[in-house]
Amino acid sequence: MRDLTPGRVVSLSKRVRRIVAPNPGVMTGPGTNTYLVGHEQIAVIDPGPDDDVHLDAIAHAGGSAIRWIVVTHTHSDHSPGAEPLRKRLRPDVLVLGFDERDGFDPDADVHDGHTIDADEFTLRALHTPGHASNHLCYLLEEERLLFSGDHIMNGSTVVIAPPDGDMAAYLASLERLKVYALRAIAPGHGDVIDDPAAKIAEYVTHRLAREAAVAAALAGAGPATVEELVPHVYRDVDASLFPIARYSLWAHLRKLRTDGRAATGDPDDLGARWEPTSTTG
Repeated sequence: MRDLTPGRVVSLSKRVRRIVAPNPGVMTGPGTNTYLVGHEQIAVIDPGPDDDVHLDAIAHAGGSAIRWIVVTHTHSDHSPGAEPLRKRLRPDVLVLGFDERDGFDPDADVHDGHTIDADEFTLRALHTPGHASNHLCYLLEEERLLFSGDHIMNGSTVVIAPPDGDMAAYLASLERLKVYALRAIAPGHGDVIDDPAAKIAEYVTHRLAREAAVAAALAGAGPATVEELVPHVYRDVDASLFPIARYSLWAHLRKLRTDGRAATGDPDDLGARWEPTSTTG
């Protein structure tokens, strides 16, 4: 395993360096990964939280060569450092992301297919909704390296939290990545993933197995709430993680509803009661 110590600048390839933010936790693993792509012209991917020590480390490592600050999505462990980092650099550094939201205000909106073209590299944006509707991955074309943000992590699966999180969109976004012949994945949390095809297949298999478990639990329990279903579906998970797991279970129920396999009075209410439809098996 490569060094995941917060604050250390670790070289991952001739174009890519990583600095881990000092925000380890249940949701963030060792901490949020910030990537510096390039040397003469640098794109910073996911500046992370507004943490002085972390932002100072990024600014010191990249200095005046930083031209772009790019975020994968606007969750609190990925985007808040963007503007404070720019203030440490120059006002002409461009802040880029999918849209303005959650206190993040980019200079330009980045959508699917947008490229950042530097002398040393090309980064191509891929819209990958699911974990968040404004989630982007970035493909470093010269190395076939995908910066996956929270779309794919190393060491855990991804929480899909409605209403912004969408399980059907997430599965479709995972399938989309299969066409890119990726060499490696640089995730938002955890170490580099050296077998992208295996990891993507693992993620899809896991999510479909969890969906089947949700459908079976709902069929057995009859009308039930998310809270009532969690212990049955997540038997393999420590009970301390149930408050987190319930969001992905809710996302699965919403997908089952879209597929005509579950019903509820209010899919946007986490506390609503769900029941199987006649087609649920």
